[in-house]
Parts: sequence; structure tokens; C-alpha cells
Amino acid sequence: MTKTTIHSACRPPSLLIVGCGYLGVRVGRSAVSRGWSVIGTTRNRVDSLAQHEIQPLRFDWNDTRDLAAIEQAIDDRHVDRILISVSYDRNSRVGRFDSQVGGLVRLLRQVGAASERLGRRVPDICYISTTGVYHQTGGTWVDEHATTHPTREGGRAHLQAEAKLRSVLGSSPWTILRLSGIYGPARVPRAADVRAGRPIASPPDGHLNLIHVDDAATAAIAAMSWAESGDSDCQDRERIYVVSDDRPVVRRQFYEEIARQTRSAEPTFVSPTENSPVQFRSETDKRIWNRRCRRDLLPQLRFPTYVEGLRAIL
Repeated sequence: MTKTTIHSACRPPSLLIVGCGYLGVRVGRSAVSRGWSVIGTTRNRVDSLAQHEIQPLRFDWNDTRDLAAIEQAIDDRHVDRILISVSYDRNSRVGRFDSQVGGLVRLLRQVGAASERLGRRVPDICYISTTGVYHQTGGTWVDEHATTHPTREGGRAHLQAEAKLRSVLGSSPWTILRLSGIYGPARVPRAADVRAGRPIASPPDGHLNLIHVDDAATAAIAAMSWAESGDSDCQDRERIYVVSDDRPVVRRQFYEEIARQTRSAEPTFVSPTENSPVQFRSETDKRIWNRRCRRDLLPQLRFPTYVEGLRAIL
């Protein structure tokens, strides 16, 4: 074993979070608590990241001038893990596919070039995708083996990004987490409408698949911790996981639970606006089966269902 290898083995993990937003911050805080060194990219949240002991890095993957900052971070901080959790900005002048797919490819190529120049292996990469890549209806149970023919633009963009990631990284270590709808503090869908007694513009039928942000962060940390378990080559690990809690819930029941916990009036429903994102989301109706995730990443959910999750928030 060389001196360089010994030094690397003794160094704590170094994590780069590309897109340090609602989920990324929680992953960063968890990593810091484990003794990891953490860098988080942001366009405008420098001060708030520093408060969480996350080193902020201004970065926009749609601006090629920023790519050099990624290479510098990999070099200076010996980054060995990267979480990619970039949400599309609907106010961006860059189209969704140009941003989510093109931006990812530019990032991966820069990471690969930096690793090659430095004579290091490519960092272990975890990409946050969505269960929106699934198109199934009728309450069908869906897992990692289900076919993917997304009908919405967001799902199609993520599926294309996944394909690019697999093509660029090949046998290098990577994981894709397809997350159900994230909820948590300050992010409970329609809670304000329920409390105010406003009609909910959504069909009451069909299933919601959810994951509390804290459990999603735990899954991400677990997906980037294979090397700590001694599986440094990661050849036998699973590559794709759906991440969801234990109980898909019919929309009406979810909003009724919000009303019950906040002592609000029973919710009422109206049809969503035609061709709106809500209408498109409601056209799919599947139930996510989290068996693989529970086996490998989340053997114990902090919030196994929406009931416990809402209770902790509301």
C-alpha cells in the first residue's frame, strides 16, 4: 500500500453537494454530523449554507464559466462523493432538457476530466431522480423493475439524465435514487389551503407517494456510504432505488389527515385547471413498492407513513 493510499484511507469522506437546496441541506447537515467534509453549491444561499457548516460554492451548471470551480473543489478538498440534487428553475431562461440533461453532462465530464488529471478514481456519485419517470395508472404497484414511459416533461428529463449518467460513468460507482414526493417542515402540500378552508384544485382519488425529507436524506447518505462498509469497488451493489415511505395514500385521505391534525374543516375539492401541472400529475396513479430501499438504505424509517410525518410537522 502506497503512502498516498494510506493517507486517503485515513482522511474523512469529502462530499460535494451539487444543488444544495431543501434536500441537499439536510444531507449536508447529516454528513457533517458524521465527520464528513461538505461543500454545497448554490447560486444565492451562501450565508445560510455556512451556518450549517457546509462550505458554500457559487455554481450554476448552465454557466460553463463555473465548471472550473468544480475541478478546483475536487482538487483542494479531495472530493470522493458527489450528490447531484438539482431542481429545475421554472424561471430560468434555459429550457428544462438543456438544463437538467445538458447541465448534468457538462458536470460529469468536468468531474471525469478532473479525476483523470489528478490520477484519482471518479467520485462515488448519487443522482436524485423522481418516481415521475413511471407512467403507470390504476393504482399499480411499481418498483425498480417497472417500465418507464413518463408522460410529463419533468419525468422525461430525469429519465434522459439518468441515461446520460449511466453512459458517461459506466462501471464507475454511481447510484440513482428515484424519490417520491418530498414533504417536511415548511413543505406540506396544500396544508395552507386545508387550514384556510379553500377548495383543493386536485382530484380526490388516486394515490400520493411520499417520503419525508429526513428519511430521503438518510437514504442518500446510505447510498454514498458503500465504501465505508468495505465494498470499495461497489460491483455487487444495486444501482437504482425507488425511495418512498411504507404507505401510499389516496389524496383525499392525506388532506383529511391534515384537517384532522390541524382541527380544520373537512377538505373540499374542485377540478384542476385544464393542462395544468396538477392535472398532468393526477393522470398517473401508481403505488411505489419500497422493498429494495428498505432492505439496503432505510431499514428503519423515521416516518414510516404520512401520519407520523404530518404529526411531527403540524
